[in-house]
Amino acid sequence: MRILLKNLNFCKRRRTLSGFVKTPTAAGFHCLVPLAGSRTSSSPLRGSSSIYNPITISHTARSISFHNTHKMSDDEADPELLALLRQALQGNPSPPQEPETGVLQDAEYICNNSIDVALDMRSTKNAAEAIYSQMQDRGYSPSTWSDHELHPKAKDSGTVGFIFLMDLLNFSFWSERPESERFAVMYRDRRWTGYWSLVAAIQRALDEDIPITDPHFWVNEEELTLDTLRHVFRSASDEEIPLIEERLACIREAGRVLYEKYQCSIPNLIAAANGSAAELVNILAREFDAFRDEHVFEGRKKPVRFLKRAQIFVADLWACFEGEGYGEFRDIDKITMFADYRVPQILCGLGCMSYSPKLDAAVRRGEVIESGSSWELQMRGCSIWCVELIRREIIRQHPEAKVNAILIDFFLYDLMKEMEAAGKESMPHHRTRSIWY
Repeated sequence: MRILLKNLNFCKRRRTLSGFVKTPTAAGFHCLVPLAGSRTSSSPLRGSSSIYNPITISHTARSISFHNTHKMSDDEADPELLALLRQALQGNPSPPQEPETGVLQDAEYICNNSIDVALDMRSTKNAAEAIYSQMQDRGYSPSTWSDHELHPKAKDSGTVGFIFLMDLLNFSFWSERPESERFAVMYRDRRWTGYWSLVAAIQRALDEDIPITDPHFWVNEEELTLDTLRHVFRSASDEEIPLIEERLACIREAGRVLYEKYQCSIPNLIAAANGSAAELVNILAREFDAFRDEHVFEGRKKPVRFLKRAQIFVADLWACFEGEGYGEFRDIDKITMFADYRVPQILCGLGCMSYSPKLDAAVRRGEVIESGSSWELQMRGCSIWCVELIRREIIRQHPEAKVNAILIDFFLYDLMKEMEAAGKESMPHHRTRSIWY
């Protein structure tokens, strides 16, 4: 059966209130097709000037033909839309779209529907200039990541395994104990706490010839036991690393997925993303339960996504390899800020973000806020959106700036740790115990 498209008699058309035109046809059905000549508020082609003329589609045998019996004029059908229509009728697939994580869109949704967390636009604009100025003074760039003595320096597959394990277990280091009594790792004659205790423990294990970064080791239940992991994360204090059993479960699951789907190879996992940061994040969230950081917000059917550790794995690859090799991603700027408990803390200190009286009091009292609760999701979502607004303001003021949410997050995290060490915290961080951050 052929499909025949032909223009109808234009003299009988009438414009509707919406800017479309309707023409009676003898056969077939109406298609609203934009024609050059005038503007309508309902145009699906953003920024185009068009009027709409119906095209009759009639069916005959196996091909598609487009008949145009009048000369080119201002009323000529838009060739781009006709091409799309032809493609749809022939069953040709649309051009592949670039992957999206959905994290930024969900953060904006949360921010727009938050009742306990608010953003201050004036303070956000002021903070953007101050943040950019300090980042420039400190020379913040992807290479800053490798400057720390504990981060791996080699640019090889071994470092990829190190980063994967590091971000697989990068969660929940806060303690209710005083600094001198909290979980800490002694390494190279220094005492490391927080995130750095994790990195130090991994380095110490490798020095002891424990193949802790090898996925083959992760699936060996005889060698990697809970006692083995306790040895790897043995503490310089009486406090054990939080959620030790959950950490073992994360390692076990990651090893199983890598073994079953990627030949026990993290480089194979990275290669499956075809150079897309967003796709790698999506693969991690889809294939690994431990990376699926998404939750139900205020009864919305579709979960909101944060994907903190999946995103920070991509960001750490990019920073460590300085955008080359394993760290080369064409869409790295799609990665958002990493929603944890430190960046919201400093955003509040900068006046960019504020809490309702009840939430503010709960945070200041050190109450544990349940993972997945409305309060927690609002704090995380609003902090992602706030950093995005800071990024946009920096670009608006400095179009030449090479800055993304990753570098802003790295800077804010480091700044918050400096303020904490100097005793300059204006308020404590919120306390949520989970594997997500």
